[in-house]
Amino acid sequence: MIRVFPRISDSKVMELFRKGVEGQWSAALIDWEHPIHLDHHERQAFARVLTPVYLGEQTAMVGASSVIPQFFAAHHTEAQLYLATFLLDEARHFETLTRFYHKIDRRPLEVRDLKEIFRYQARLFKSRDRLEWLWGILISDILARHFYGTLVKAHPDSLFAQIGSRILLDEARHLAFAELYLKDALARQPQLGSKFLVMRDDLLWLMHTIYAALREDARVVGIDGSRLFAAVCDDIEKKVRRLRLAEPLEDEPA
Repeated sequence: MIRVFPRISDSKVMELFRKGVEGQWSAALIDWEHPIHLDHHERQAFARVLTPVYLGEQTAMVGASSVIPQFFAAHHTEAQLYLATFLLDEARHFETLTRFYHKIDRRPLEVRDLKEIFRYQARLFKSRDRLEWLWGILISDILARHFYGTLVKAHPDSLFAQIGSRILLDEARHLAFAELYLKDALARQPQLGSKFLVMRDDLLWLMHTIYAALREDARVVGIDGSRLFAAVCDDIEKKVRRLRLAEPLEDEPA
């Protein structure tokens, strides 16, 4: 049943929605004349390493548009409102990164060059359920946060640092929303925990497979895979514990 005047009562999600509205920015705010500070080899490596995240921004935009009707059907108006800002964030990231590719005069990899990036996105969409999609987005955003953060630190006075710093602020909001919504949902449906853990393992395996194919390019642009994945796995496990997806071992503190 459509509610003409839906109830809006989740103050925490609405706070994130307002932050999303107030935190909007556009590619026009980037100083596109700022030095790139990448040589020929670094530009090529950057274009290749950025590809999985670039594709991820596009598919997250499409994914959000496909699951918003589910939140509408569930009468979760606050989540619908927040995801509208999420969708715009992803669209802006896509546009900005596209302009960055043009600026460095390079193209991203095609799917035929790295089929694992397609397999990763296919795994995200294996289930059309909004909760599983949101869990996959949470995992992907953890990777994106560390990926962008690593490159911003490795190239602090560069054009990409300007872009990455802004995207990082958006990713922080996305992670906060995903955890907040999933915590409430999992309290009502704890049986989803086992599915989420299987999805975590599948996505982590695909992340490692993608990195293995791009290892040399990652090294060129300043990404240490061991450190990156240690940080990603640590953050994911923190979410697993906070969301109570797995029972702690008997000798493990709660």
